[in-house]
Amino acid sequence: MPPLALKKGAGPLRRWLFVGLGVATFGLYGMAFVVDRFGQRERAVPSDVVVVLGARVLPGGSPSPALRARVEKAVELYHRGLAPRLLFSGGVGINPPSEARVMRDLAMRLGVPEEACLLEEQSHSTEQNARFSSDVLRSLGARRVVVVSDPYHLLRARQYFRLHGFEVATSPAFLSERNMGFVDRCYWTVREAAALLLHPRVLFAREPSR
Repeated sequence: MPPLALKKGAGPLRRWLFVGLGVATFGLYGMAFVVDRFGQRERAVPSDVVVVLGARVLPGGSPSPALRARVEKAVELYHRGLAPRLLFSGGVGINPPSEARVMRDLAMRLGVPEEACLLEEQSHSTEQNARFSSDVLRSLGARRVVVVSDPYHLLRARQYFRLHGFEVATSPAFLSERNMGFVDRCYWTVREAAALLLHPRVLFAREPSR
């Protein structure tokens, strides 16, 4: 008799499990769609500072393709006159020097004067990018920033900078390898969607009131 009762109760439990998995899957891939659509649109506007978020540094201190793509995009914005300064954000990872220093050196080789380059070399995550950069930005009196990163990364990055009280525009590094390859683009986009769903406080951050 007990095994029969267990068998009868398993059906509803299994159905609810499938429903729960379906809702979670729909939510994840729905958010991934939002993340992808957001990142594929250029939103740069005239701002006080362009903030460039770091990526991996290769052995010997060379910029990875993602890092190079982000710097090249930021330099393009600088030469278009969208902001008078570039803030490079990223600490030391597996390979020295810091991501910020590698980005600054590349930007200077691409024609940006050293005095227009600022460094934030402590961060190791998107949350830290925003938190540590905010100290530098406030010292400059900055209120509006353009954040440059890979397309998949921009929605979460914008939300973290909003939490620190900044008006945020975004500019995607379209030529990053993580955006150009279909499999990589899917992987990183779904990964970002999961990160946002796990941090609802970040997801619902609003533009600061003027």
